[in-house]
Amino acid sequence: AFLFTGLKSGKYDLIVSFMGFETKTQSIELTKNEEICIYLQEIAFLSDEVIVNASRAADNAPITYSTINNNELQSKNTGVDLPFLLQSTPSLVVSSDAGGGIGYTNLRIRGTDLTSINVTLNGVPVNDPESHAVYFVDLPDLVSSVDNIQIQRGVGTSTNGSAAFGASINIKTESPSPTPFAQLNSGVGSFATFKNTLSFGTGISEKGFSLNGRLSKINSDGFIDRASSDLKSYYLSGSWSGKYTIIKVIATSGLEKTYQSWYGVPKDSLKTNRTYNPAGAMTNANGNISGYYANQTDNYQQDYYQLLIAQQIKENLLLSGAIFLTKGKGYYEEWENDKSFSEYGLSDVVIGGETISSTDLVQQKWLDNDYYGFNLALLHHHKKINTTIGIGWNRYIGKHFGNISWAQFASESKNDTKWYENKGDKSDFNAYAKTIYQLNQKVSLFADLQIRLINYAIVGNHDNLTDLTQSHDYAFFNPKSGISFSLNSLQSVYASVARTFREPGRTIYEDASLNEEIFNEELIDFELGYKLNTSKLNLNSNVFYMDYTNQFVLTGKINEVGAAIMTNVPDSYRFGFEAAITYKWTKKMLISGNLTLSENKIKNFTEYIDNWNYWDDPENQPYQFENYLGTTNISFSPSATVGAQFSYQVFDNLNIVLNSNYVSRQFIDNTSNVDRSLDPYIIGSLLVNIKIKQKIFKELALTGQLNNLFNTKYETNAWVYQYIYDNQHYTMDGYFPQAGLNGMLSVTIRF
Repeated sequence: AFLFTGLKSGKYDLIVSFMGFETKTQSIELTKNEEICIYLQEIAFLSDEVIVNASRAADNAPITYSTINNNELQSKNTGVDLPFLLQSTPSLVVSSDAGGGIGYTNLRIRGTDLTSINVTLNGVPVNDPESHAVYFVDLPDLVSSVDNIQIQRGVGTSTNGSAAFGASINIKTESPSPTPFAQLNSGVGSFATFKNTLSFGTGISEKGFSLNGRLSKINSDGFIDRASSDLKSYYLSGSWSGKYTIIKVIATSGLEKTYQSWYGVPKDSLKTNRTYNPAGAMTNANGNISGYYANQTDNYQQDYYQLLIAQQIKENLLLSGAIFLTKGKGYYEEWENDKSFSEYGLSDVVIGGETISSTDLVQQKWLDNDYYGFNLALLHHHKKINTTIGIGWNRYIGKHFGNISWAQFASESKNDTKWYENKGDKSDFNAYAKTIYQLNQKVSLFADLQIRLINYAIVGNHDNLTDLTQSHDYAFFNPKSGISFSLNSLQSVYASVARTFREPGRTIYEDASLNEEIFNEELIDFELGYKLNTSKLNLNSNVFYMDYTNQFVLTGKINEVGAAIMTNVPDSYRFGFEAAITYKWTKKMLISGNLTLSENKIKNFTEYIDNWNYWDDPENQPYQFENYLGTTNISFSPSATVGAQFSYQVFDNLNIVLNSNYVSRQFIDNTSNVDRSLDPYIIGSLLVNIKIKQKIFKELALTGQLNNLFNTKYETNAWVYQYIYDNQHYTMDGYFPQAGLNGMLSVTIRF
């Protein structure tokens, strides 16, 4: 039984859904108080939404989250990477190395990047276990095969894979289409961008079998010089659904070749040459640039295989599970000017009595990895208690090695000489139990307990020839609890507290000094939220406080061979307010927006600055200067982000959407120095969707999108390195400018 109050007279569409039954929509002409009864038809097939239920936040869970549905994703899918399609959610900031949203992209939520965000695909972990990173460039056009995405901000609920240290992104791929279809989507846009996607579905047969597939190809030259991308992918899903059973097999793969654009543009070039790309520069004997290496590229293929099973044991008992294998292999190739043989463990070359100790060369750094495992979850629904018990195990084996593929002077080596090799082996087991107890009609209680057991070992040598051999074990206990309170049929509040731990990533171990003591990170996350849902207004707001212990940050500190290292800072925090609002102004106009205001601080911060005089006078000069700064801002954590969206349904077949986003100042290191920061910016976009009425195809649609309507000159990411030499302060840096006004036009034909 459901009660809706405060409704005005008028027409309403009532949508009723429940697991195991067909969703029903009934139109109601409301002129007075009414009591109606809706009858649902039992369906023959179990919905595949149950596959991700174990890792998702329920409606009444005291969790801060946003859900992006299929219609919203597909309406703006013009080929850009997934991060750029999530900008309508609070606290999210995106960046693109190539400047146009295609190729290497990144996102931050509450100031944390993808190495601190747990990402799952159908409940299967996606983050690289060693680096904790996620590269959506390895899954181009994934969104064309996505049904919906849930973003949980903060620690969220227990899930599989790496710890959520700022947010989690839970992706569910498409459900089988009830009817057969074929669809072609082709687009063309700025920077010689082309997107072609061919997808199909057989529909669900009388016995419950179905097959869905997709082929995609995306090419772009990028906004930055030579920042080209050549991206290919496929997706294939076969499933069988019975009344109580689902078996689904998924294979998807992405192959990318991108010209490197990850060095950024020096700050002094931003005003004169915003598209400058230093990658691949070849220098002559005088040190002047003579050209650019044509194959300064990143080449990688990622393959995902998943077997997903769900079994409804009883009406209130569901078992779901997954077995997965993820394979990755690839390399990036670089031109290196005048490198010494000793850096590669090679001998000098003697020609005609002359000793040559350095050479121009081409190197390749390879990664060949296998990631496999399983997860199981048992979901039990009772009158007042919903409980999920889950376990998961995975193992990662990553082979890292480097080849010299060409050298001007070959020493005693030959081409394709291997100069370093190491292997990472990591296993991760987790078990959790979470429950929501409906205490009464107004109050529900939430509890979530998880343990993680991790073993990580490295054997071999680093690219600087140092020995990396080491082993680490971790045992974490991650408790979470909360309460939800229904104020009335329209309003509710919730509060939660969660504690989680996170092991260091591979680079921490690689670059740490010999005597460096490394601690795991710890986070306690407090969330307090308020929700309002009426026939016209939907509001989700919350306050958060994230208290970090031993968070890893860059301080400028280096190890004994001069490489920058991440170090623990004992005390840091994030404190803020988030809100997302949707208002139905009229039947045709929808207004939505989001706002985040936050304070992100490190307490008792000390920066380290390299002293280049150390190499000239090592006995009398320290190799680094220390500068105590006290409380400073955490890098890449804007104090304010704002998003606004106006959607107007001009006609039944014409929709116009205007978006705008504001991001306040971001510091690119942790010193709070304005000279080392990204300026605030406002950007806007215009999206037009047109459905053309005709009798040839099932559907014919045009989508046009203009990005950066105000032609704003802005940067979304950067790096900085500072040093002192002869009592003078110097800085090296790289900024990542984004494209000015640009656009994309695409056509969709559905058969």
